[in-house]
Amino acid sequence: MNTESNSQLWHNRLGHLSYDGLSTLASKQMVIGLPQITAPQEACTQCLGAKQHRHSMSREGVGRAFKKLQLVHAYLCGPINPTSSSNKRYFVSFIEDLTRKTWLYFLNQKSETFSLFKNFNALVEKEVGESIICLRTDRGGEFCSKEFEEFCRNQGIKRQLTTAYTPQQNGVAERKNRTIMNMVRTMLIGRKVPKIFWPEATKWCAHILNRSPTSAVQD
Repeated sequence: MNTESNSQLWHNRLGHLSYDGLSTLASKQMVIGLPQITAPQEACTQCLGAKQHRHSMSREGVGRAFKKLQLVHAYLCGPINPTSSSNKRYFVSFIEDLTRKTWLYFLNQKSETFSLFKNFNALVEKEVGESIICLRTDRGGEFCSKEFEEFCRNQGIKRQLTTAYTPQQNGVAERKNRTIMNMVRTMLIGRKVPKIFWPEATKWCAHILNRSPTSAVQD
């Protein structure tokens, strides 16, 4: 197998991760068995079909967290068609701002969001050893119920709610979920896997992204 074909193979294996990202993984020896990567002369057709998007808005003036769990972004994605083999129609993502680590939970109904957030809150506080200070979400009903607001108030979690019809204000979560779904579509198309397996592909994409380089985190 020539170098270009080998690079394409690893590009497919790692969820169609960018070649810059693959080169970083290879140069820092972060993946066992990953060879030196050479970008092909022709663009990946699956990437072209699944990752097209508009230019992002300016990020000037956007602050960053300076310690873990200072800010967590949350976003509910769905309903996703088709319904998975386990009857899941949605997934909710929680993204830690400083490290960009992502936790995913799959749902049958939007109403499950609150109970899953409580599970996430208990898990991440034990895992990190800190408490969530601020939670940024849109104004969807799943995030604005009385029980959700009361729980956050009792836990001392500050709420940041975006302006209606302005998803750019929750840009970290929007971009992360776009990246995940681009990877999911690309992998399902590339390997001809039935779409009902999207939760398995989504979980694998989050696993890859949590271990891959990102320009949002220095070095």
